Amino acid sequence: MLMGCKFYSFTGASIPDGAETVMVNMFVNNSANSIGSTFEAGLDRDFTNALQEVLINQTNLQLTGVNGDLIYEGEIVEYRVTPTTATAQQTAAQNRLTISINVRYFNTNNEEDDFEKRFSYFYDFPDTQLLQNVKSEAHEIIFERITQDVFNESLAKW
Repeated sequence: MLMGCKFYSFTGASIPDGAETVMVNMFVNNSANSIGSTFEAGLDRDFTNALQEVLINQTNLQLTGVNGDLIYEGEIVEYRVTPTTATAQQTAAQNRLTISINVRYFNTNNEEDDFEKRFSYFYDFPDTQLLQNVKSEAHEIIFERITQDVFNESLAKW
């Protein structure tokens, strides 16, 4: 019975057969290439680290810098602030920060598991606050959601 635990963790991960290592390549920040989107310095590093932390904390996989059994890579394709509600004076009452990430996942032991998919999430904040003042909290909340969605898509196959 304990032999089966190697490929299942109590966090819901279903580790693919033969997978012992995971590699997370640096996610390239291409957000400035999307119309209406802006470039946020350090976002590539912060998101890559957040995904690595989720994979390390929720699996028994070992993080490696080369030749991982499971490989994650991709791009940050959107970093956009848009108004979501307006006042009677036609000004924004609430703003929304949206971050979108394109993820490629490769299972070197089973190509049928490979995918490329876009993940996105948002954080709403009042127009009375500047993005600079809520950015840290916004990034944390958005990254938590996106990294969990990536984890679920790749390793939590219920």
